[in-house]
Amino acid sequence: MKYTAERNIQILIYLLKEHGIKKVIASPGALNISLVASISQDPFFEIYSSVDERSAAYIACGLAAESGEPVVLSCTGATASRNYLPGLTEAFYRKLPVLAVTATPPLGWIGHNIPQVIDRTASLRDTVKLSVEIPEVYDEESEWTCSTRINKAILELKRNGGGPVHINLVTTYNNNFDVNEIKPVNVISRILDKDNFPSLENKKVCIFVGAHKKWSQELTEIVDGFCERYNAAVLCDHTSNYCGKYKIMASLVTSQELYVAPCTRMDVLVHIGDISGAYLRLFPKEVWRVNPDGEIRDTFRTLRFVFDMEEEIFFKKYIELSDKNKADNTYYNEWISEYNFLKDKISDLPFSNIWIAQQTVDYLPVNSVIHFGILNSLRSWNFFEKNNSILGYANTGGFGIDGCVSSLIGASLADPNKLYFGVVGDLAFFYDMNSLGNRHVGKNIRLMVINNGRGVEFRNYGHRAYQFGDHADKYIAAAGHYGNQSQKLIKDYSENLGFEYLSAKNKDEFMKVIEKFTTHQITEKPILLEVFTNYNDESEALKIMYNLRKSSSGVTKKIIRNVISDKGIQILKKIIK
Repeated sequence: MKYTAERNIQILIYLLKEHGIKKVIASPGALNISLVASISQDPFFEIYSSVDERSAAYIACGLAAESGEPVVLSCTGATASRNYLPGLTEAFYRKLPVLAVTATPPLGWIGHNIPQVIDRTASLRDTVKLSVEIPEVYDEESEWTCSTRINKAILELKRNGGGPVHINLVTTYNNNFDVNEIKPVNVISRILDKDNFPSLENKKVCIFVGAHKKWSQELTEIVDGFCERYNAAVLCDHTSNYCGKYKIMASLVTSQELYVAPCTRMDVLVHIGDISGAYLRLFPKEVWRVNPDGEIRDTFRTLRFVFDMEEEIFFKKYIELSDKNKADNTYYNEWISEYNFLKDKISDLPFSNIWIAQQTVDYLPVNSVIHFGILNSLRSWNFFEKNNSILGYANTGGFGIDGCVSSLIGASLADPNKLYFGVVGDLAFFYDMNSLGNRHVGKNIRLMVINNGRGVEFRNYGHRAYQFGDHADKYIAAAGHYGNQSQKLIKDYSENLGFEYLSAKNKDEFMKVIEKFTTHQITEKPILLEVFTNYNDESEALKIMYNLRKSSSGVTKKIIRNVISDKGIQILKKIIK
């Protein structure tokens, strides 16, 4: 048995077999030779020939309807795929699982008057449920893209009642058919509440919570019950909003540059919530995503199952499946031990967003709400724990700086008797400063602006722009705009709009105003606290937090990376493989 050397086509064949899809209607052509010649030598597949693609699509409809199984269509380039449209329309309205695989030359050829090259990048709305482009594979990144897209396409065939799906498969006309065995790729499966659930017994389990809406008491108790039975921990950042017994603020543990904590490796990571700005370095063997959207979202690149259901259903089911009432807390204690060790190692930090977070977090009033600017502010505060009664939010959905203050104001309108805090950088503030003039701004707002005179993210230790030094300020970090750390600009602006203005330029000044800024009482005016920091101090503070613990292997890897370029490391990886 010989397969094509084209890796993207190998991956399609492998995943068709893993998902149990064997029926194929093949039409003649040159562009689909790599696929058809490969599967025709594999006894797993049940292949039928049809010269007319229009007829082939209808044959697929009949076969899918009668057998109850998905059916694959394969055709060449040019207008062959256009002839699938009537049959795919039929399949769409009858919800028949027909997978149309159209072969295409490299996508860059489109629009250059090259014979037989047509544009299939857009589909008619009522012909397929989903259309994906599968480019050639040339590295690990493109292989991951290829495998996740094909998994998604295959799973869509039966999702929400089923229906046709389109894969536009690039071929490079490779004539090598000497591959004896296809290297496996990750297989993703979707599970509904009526399906059999895979076992979690004897597995090392963690829950990761991305940005999450306010939790109900019921969901918190259910998750705590799950953790009790499976010796699990719940990894969070300030936007996770879980406040149960098994909470771990994981950023401090996972951000160590020269040390990888053993607890960051687990058998199963249960992923709930949405986009997180925490950038946790975790190493799960498998990820089980639980979300009622049922979408394939492979954040950690080891996605195995997508549980298309509400979180309560998932955790209740596994509580029922467990044969234990209570497990020990050894895994949770591993995380706590790592966190406490690192927390105790934090020495005197420079005056920075991180130091400010360290000092302020315990002053925040209970039952208040805090909004963070994305990246630097959120990361700085994620190193420290806040009171569980305080909800946290950030604009991690679109992940832009353009609406941080507006989101804070919008949230504050929901409850005039609750305090709403915000922490943003100067660029984020000035981008959204017009929102302070809104006549609905209430007395319950407390806004902290960390003014370092630039997008300090780009001057921070470890950022790819850091290598450019002061030159990065001109066009990357956008330094010098908006008054260039003017002592009066924000002061005059905010006071003229009815805010009480506070400021601090060093640690002593900050400690003198922090109690007033965080007072538990609703004040006569909203409060804006402007804190002037230095970008070098910001970078140094981050470096300290990233290097609280080191291992010999971590130091060795850094030395090797400093000696060998990234390109050289990639070459070594290929040699080792």
